[in-house]
Amino acid sequence: MSRARCHLRAALFLAAVSPRGATTGVAARRGLSAWPAPREPGMEYQDAVRTLNTLQTNANYLEQVKRQRGDPQTQLEAMELYLARSGLQVEDLDQLNIIHITGTKGKGSTCAFTERILRNYGLKTGFFSSPHLVQVRERIRINGQPISPELFTKHFWHLYNRLEETKGDSSCVSMPGYFRFLTLMAFHVFLQEKVDLAVMEVGIGGAYDCTNIIRKPVVCGVSSLGIDHTGLLGETMEKIAWQKGGIFKCGVPAFTVLQPDGPLAVLRDRAQQISCPLYLCPPLEALEEGGPPLTLGLEGEHQQSNAALALQLARCWLQRKDHQGIGELKVSRPSLLGQLPLAPVFQPTSHMQHGLRDTEWLGRTQLLRRGPLTWYLDGAHTTGSMQACVRWFRQALHRRERPGSGSEVRVLLFNSTGDRDSAALLKLLQPCQFDYAVFCPNLTEMSSVDNADQQNFTVTLDQVLLRCLTHQQHWSHLREEQASPDLWSTPSPEPGGPTSLLVVPHPPHSTSSLVFSCISHALQWISQGRDPVFQLPSPPRGLLAHPVASSGAIILQEAAAIHVLVTGSLHLVGGVLKLLEPSLSQ
Repeated sequence: MSRARCHLRAALFLAAVSPRGATTGVAARRGLSAWPAPREPGMEYQDAVRTLNTLQTNANYLEQVKRQRGDPQTQLEAMELYLARSGLQVEDLDQLNIIHITGTKGKGSTCAFTERILRNYGLKTGFFSSPHLVQVRERIRINGQPISPELFTKHFWHLYNRLEETKGDSSCVSMPGYFRFLTLMAFHVFLQEKVDLAVMEVGIGGAYDCTNIIRKPVVCGVSSLGIDHTGLLGETMEKIAWQKGGIFKCGVPAFTVLQPDGPLAVLRDRAQQISCPLYLCPPLEALEEGGPPLTLGLEGEHQQSNAALALQLARCWLQRKDHQGIGELKVSRPSLLGQLPLAPVFQPTSHMQHGLRDTEWLGRTQLLRRGPLTWYLDGAHTTGSMQACVRWFRQALHRRERPGSGSEVRVLLFNSTGDRDSAALLKLLQPCQFDYAVFCPNLTEMSSVDNADQQNFTVTLDQVLLRCLTHQQHWSHLREEQASPDLWSTPSPEPGGPTSLLVVPHPPHSTSSLVFSCISHALQWISQGRDPVFQLPSPPRGLLAHPVASSGAIILQEAAAIHVLVTGSLHLVGGVLKLLEPSLSQ
C-alpha cells in the first residue's frame, strides 16, 4: 500500500493526518455509490433529493458545455426541449417578471438585497439561486423562504415523472442535469405560485447558462467580475465579461458595477451590439448624500457595490411596472468610464433602506458568537472574493472585544474544489496569522446516507482527501517561505490596530495544520466541546492521535477566545452551518 493511501486510511480512522509523505498522484479507486432512484409520487422529501442526486452530475454537465462552447445556441435549444417536455413553452416564461443577475462574485448577495427590497413593497417574490448550503430546497424561495419540503417533493415528482413519460426513443436524453432540472422546477413553482416577480441568479457564465432561456427579463444586472471557471468561460477577464454579457437582451435595461477597463469595454460592446441600454451604477455613497447613512444587513465593504446594484435593479423594476414610491431623483451626470451612461442617482425610499438593512444571506460574511468561540463564515472561492473575505475578517478582529486575560487562538478551516488554485487562495490568507490551519472535505459526516442534501457523486472519497492533503502541503510550503528568525517574536499588527499575539509560537520548520476526514470531526477538534450548541456525545476514537491534534487540543481548551474563519467553499460553509445551526435542517 502506498504511503499516500496510508495517509488516507489514517484520515478515515484517526481523523488527523500528517502532511509529510503525501502523494497526490495516486489514482482514486473508491466511489460514493448513488441511492436507488424511486419514481413513485408521494415519496418523502429525502427520497426526492436522493433521486435528484442521481441525475447527470454538474461536473459532467460542465464537461459537456466545454465541448459545445462554440455554439451556445445548442445549450439553449436543449433547454427548450426539456422545457417543452415538462409541459411549458418559452412563451410561458414571458409571464414571469424576472430580474436576471450574473457576475463572478457578489451576484448571490445582489440577488438577496434585490429580493428583500422588493418584498418590502408588499410584492410576492420568487428567488432562484445556487448552490444551497444545507438543504437543496433553499435554491427555490417564495417570499424569501425556501419552499417547504412538501412543496419541493410535490413539484419534483411531477416534473420528474413528466420527463420520464416524454423521453421518447432511446436517442433522447431522458433527464436534464442537476442544475437544469432545478431551473425547470423553479419556473414551474414560480408560475404556479403566481409570484409578482422572480429574482434569478445565473449559475455559471451567462451565454451558456440554462437560465438564459429567459427571453424577456424586466432588467439585468452584472456584479463584480473576476477569474473563475476558466475552463468554461475563458482565461481572461475580457472573455469572462463576454460570457457574462450573454444575458443582455434587446431593449432590456441592464446595470453593472464598476469593472476594470477591459471587461467594462467588453460589456459595453456586447450591449451595443444588441441595442441593450447598459448603465453604470454610481457608488453607494452617492445615494447617501443628503440622506441618512444606509445600513446593510451583510457585513464587509465589498457588499456596498452589491447593494448599489440591487437598488438600481429594484428601482428599475418598480419604474417599469409603474409602481409608486421609486425614490426621488437627484442631479445626475454622464459617466466617462467606459463611455457608459451613469445610472440615476436617487434618494432611496424607506422601503429600500429597510430592505438593505434586513437582508440575510447565510454563509456570506456571517458571524456566529458561541461562548468563547466566534465563527466567521464566508464562502469566498475566487481570488477577488478571498481578498474581500480577508479584509472583512481582519477588520472584524480589530473591532472585537478582547478578553481581560487569557490567550486568543485563530483557526482556519478551509477547503477548495474544482479547478480553483488553492495555493493562490491560501497565500491570500497568510496575513490573518492563523495559529492552526485545518483542512477537510465538504462532507458533513463520514456517511451521508441519511443526508441526501449533502451528497456529492461527482468525486470519490479518496479524491477529496488527497485534495485536502494538497491544501495542507501548500500551506506548509507557504509557512516555510515566510519563516524568518524573528517571525514569531514580533507578529505583524492588524490594520489600524495594536499588535496581536500569536498563541503558539511554532519554529519555522514545523507546521500547525491538520487534515480531518469530515466537517464534524474538524469541528469537534476546533470547538473542544466549548460551543454550547454543537455538542456531540463523544469524540471519535483517535481524534487526538496526531501530536499536533493532542497538543492543540489543550491550547484550545484553555484559550479565552477562539476565532475560526471558515472559507474556500460555499459547500464547506453549508456543512458547517448544518452542524452549528441544527434548525436549518428542519
